[in-house]
Amino acid sequence: MIVLGIETSCDETAASVIDSERHILSNIVLSQLEEHKAFGGVVPEIAARAHLDHLDHVIEAAMQDSGLTFKDLDGIAATCGPGLIGGVMVGMMAGKAIAAAHDLPFVAVNHLEAHALTPRLSDNVPFPYLLLLISGGHTQILVAEDVGEYRLWGTTIDDALGECFDKSAKLMGLPYPGGPHLEKAAKTCLDPQAAQDRFSLPRPLYRKPDCDFSFSGLKTAVRRQVEQLPEGLLQKSDIAALACAFENTVTDILTDRCKNAIDRFLKEYGKKTNSPALVVSGGVAANQAIRAGLKNLTKQHNMSFIAPPIELCSDNGAMVAWAGIELLQKNMTDTLDVAAKPRWPLDRISKN
Repeated sequence: MIVLGIETSCDETAASVIDSERHILSNIVLSQLEEHKAFGGVVPEIAARAHLDHLDHVIEAAMQDSGLTFKDLDGIAATCGPGLIGGVMVGMMAGKAIAAAHDLPFVAVNHLEAHALTPRLSDNVPFPYLLLLISGGHTQILVAEDVGEYRLWGTTIDDALGECFDKSAKLMGLPYPGGPHLEKAAKTCLDPQAAQDRFSLPRPLYRKPDCDFSFSGLKTAVRRQVEQLPEGLLQKSDIAALACAFENTVTDILTDRCKNAIDRFLKEYGKKTNSPALVVSGGVAANQAIRAGLKNLTKQHNMSFIAPPIELCSDNGAMVAWAGIELLQKNMTDTLDVAAKPRWPLDRISKN
C-alpha cells in the first residue's frame, strides 16, 4: 500500500509518499520561517497564503522524488485538523482534488494522531503504549490503545510546552523559532548547577498526584528573571544560564508527570503488553535534554523509551501519510464532503 500525505496545519508546507513497509519514498518540507520571523510567531493569514503559493510544487516534488505517479497510489491522506483553519483548508482541498481526479480513497487525518503514530513508522511500536505528545499547541499524556483509540490521562491546564519554549526564548532575546535557539543557548552554559541555583524557576504541579501540566507560571517567572538582569543588552552568559535553568526545569516537570503516568500504565496495562514503552512525539520531542531525562526515567522502570528521528518530530508529510496507511488498513476512509476541524480532540475516552 502506498499513500501520499499532505500537511499544511501550521507553517510547514509538506508532502510525502510512504509505503506500508515503512519506506519513506519522499518527504518534502518547505518551512515558512522567513515569512514569520519579523512577527515573532506564525501569522495565520500569511501561512495560508504561503501554502497556496507553494503546495502544488511541494506535492510535485514529493511525487518526483518517489519515482511514482498518482496511478501508483492507493490513497491520499491530508491533515484536516486541528490547526490554523486557513492552512488546513488548503491542504485538505488539494488532497480531495487529487483523490477525486484519480478515483482514490481519501483519508482525513487528525494532526495529533499523525504525531501519535509516528513512532510506529520509525520503530514499529506495538499497541498499547504510553504517549507524551509535546508540541507548539498541545501537551498531553495519553495511552495509545489502537488506531483511532486514545485514552487521555493528562493535559496542560494553560499553555502548551512548545508555546512556553517560544515565548520564554523571546523574553531572552533569542530569535524565532525560539525552541531550537533556546536549546542551543542552553548547551553553551558552562555550569548547569550554578545556573539552576542562580535562576530558581517554579515547577507548577510538581509532585502532584495526577498527570496534568501547567506552564504559564514558568513563563511568567522567566520574564521576572529577565527583568532583574542588568539593564542594556543581555549578556550571552546570562542567556545561556537562564536557558539551561529553564530547560532543566521543564525536564524535571515532564519526568515528574510521566512518572505518575508510568506507574498507572504499568498497573493498568502491564499485562496487556510484553514490551511497555513510553513514546514521545511532537516538535518539542526533538529537544535532547528532554529526551535524556525521559530515557533515564524509563530505564528506572524497565520500560523502553522511543522517540522518532529529529526530522520526523516537527510537522511533516511522512507522519500524515503513515497515519493514512494505518487508517486505510482499517478501512477508515472519509467522503469528500468531510469538513476541516480547527479543533479536533485526539482522545475519544475521558480522562477519568
